[in-house]
Amino acid sequence: MCKMPNINVGIKRLNFTEKRGKMAVYLTDGREVIVPVSMFKDISAMPIKERNKWYILDDQYFTFENMGRVYSITDVMNYNMVQH
Repeated sequence: MCKMPNINVGIKRLNFTEKRGKMAVYLTDGREVIVPVSMFKDISAMPIKERNKWYILDDQYFTFENMGRVYSITDVMNYNMVQH
């Protein structure tokens, strides 16, 4: 689960196809967080086919088959908090 203070949630799955130019992050508590793919420059540069090769690590992190970088739920949640 997420280590952010007062948040006990993890990442359930990602989706790049439902909303064009957006990444949908589905959380274990049922919420869906939408962020622009452009927020993550290296993900934005990936072909769509490669974006669908994602992996979730320990419910808190995600990465891709051909990427060395690992993102966390805090990366997604921090963007969401700034925008609202």
